[in-house]
Amino acid sequence: MQSNDIVIRPAKGLSGSVRLPGDKSISHRYAMLGGIAEGTTKLENFSTGADCASTLGCLRSLGVKWERNGGSIAIQGRSSKLQAPNSPLDCGNSGSTIRMLSGILAGQDFTSELVGDESLSRRPMARIIAPLEMMGAKIEARDGGRPPLRLTGSHLKAIDYKLPVPSAQVKTSLLFAGLFADGTTRIEEPIQTRDHGELALQAFGAQVDRRMREVSINGGQKLQAIEATIPGDISSAAFFLCAAGLFPNSQLTVPGLLLNPTRARLLDMLIGLGVRITMADLQEHHGELIGTLQVQGGSLKGARIRGGDSAALIDEIPVLAAIGPYTSDGVEIRDARELRVKESDRIASVAKNLRLMGAEVEEFDDGLRIPGGQRLHGASLDSFGDHRIAMAFAVAALRAEGDTQIQGADAAVISYPEFFKVMEGLLER
Repeated sequence: MQSNDIVIRPAKGLSGSVRLPGDKSISHRYAMLGGIAEGTTKLENFSTGADCASTLGCLRSLGVKWERNGGSIAIQGRSSKLQAPNSPLDCGNSGSTIRMLSGILAGQDFTSELVGDESLSRRPMARIIAPLEMMGAKIEARDGGRPPLRLTGSHLKAIDYKLPVPSAQVKTSLLFAGLFADGTTRIEEPIQTRDHGELALQAFGAQVDRRMREVSINGGQKLQAIEATIPGDISSAAFFLCAAGLFPNSQLTVPGLLLNPTRARLLDMLIGLGVRITMADLQEHHGELIGTLQVQGGSLKGARIRGGDSAALIDEIPVLAAIGPYTSDGVEIRDARELRVKESDRIASVAKNLRLMGAEVEEFDDGLRIPGGQRLHGASLDSFGDHRIAMAFAVAALRAEGDTQIQGADAAVISYPEFFKVMEGLLER
C-alpha cells in the first residue's frame, strides 16, 4: 500500500460533535478582497485546505502581506493596487483561485501568468476569458482556453453579461472586475448560484444591487478591511451528514456551520432522503447565516436531482451518488454536465468506483442513475486525484462488506486535510 492510500473498515454508526474548518468559498473571497481593501483584515477559522493556501500564495506574490497563526490570518490590504509578480502565480489545483483572481488582475496595470497543476491545466477557462476580454483585459491561453493564462490588465469598461452556464466563480470574477471598471457591470444568471461573492463585497463595504437572478456593481468603489469568523464549510460537512444518514442510530452535532440558503439545498435533500436534521443557534454574520445542526440517521429513501438542484448541489453530488445504492429508491442525477470538468470527470469517477464495489450504475452525459437496495463490497478504489471523490467513497465504504482501499486519499488535503482523522474519531465499530 502506498503512503497516500488509506483503508476504510465498515462501521456500525457515527456519533459525536464535529466543528468544520472555515468554508472554502468564503475563505477565497475574503482573502482576495482583504488583499485589495484599505486596512488589515483579520479572519478566524480560515480554511485549512490547499486550495485556499494557493490563493494566499498568489496574493503574497502580488505584494499582499499576510500572517497566519493557526486558524487566524491577518491580511494587510493594498487598497486596489497590487504589485506586478516577478514569477508565475501558482494556483495549484484551485479553479476558484484562477477564475476569481483573474477578475481582480484584469483591472491591474501589469501582466500576470497564472499556472496550475496537471488537473487545473485541463480545466476550461473560456467562461472567464470571453467576458473579461469584453471588459478590456487581454488573456492568452492554451487550446480551448486552458491554463496557463497570460493576463494583461487594463482600464476596464463595464458590461452587461448573461452567463451562458451557471457558475458562482465566473459571477464573482466579473463582480471583482466590475470594481475596477467605468460604469455599472450587470450579470444575469440562468439559475441562481451561491451568493458568497455578493455578500463578501457587501461585507467589505461595496454596494451591490441584487434582483432575483441579476446582480450589478458600480466601478470605482473602495473596500474597507473587516474582522470575521468564517463559518464551517457545509460542503465538507456533507460527508459527515451523509455518513450519519447511513446508520439509523447515528447522533451527530455540527456547530458553527454555514447555512447560507444558496448552499443549504443539501439539507433539504437529506431531509427528503430521510435524515433527521434540526437547526439551532441561528445567527447572521456579514450576511451569512450560521447555526448548529443536530443530525440523526434514518431509513434512506431516494432522490431525483436535476435542474436548479444540480447547480445548487454541484459539490455535494459525488457523496450523494456514493450513498445512492444504500437508499431504498435509488438516486438519479441529471443536468450536471459541469461535473465532467471538475478536478476529475466526477460522473465517470463515481460510476467507476461504484461498479468496482459491485453496484449497478447507469451513466449519462449529464449525470447518473443509481438503483437503490444494493449491497456493496469493499474494493480497491481510485481517488483520481480528486478530494471530493476520495471523501465520498470513504463514506460509501462505511456500509460496504469488507475493507475498502482508497488510492491517492491524500487528495483530501485540497479542501479538508484533517478529514480522515476526524471521521475515524466519530465512528462506532
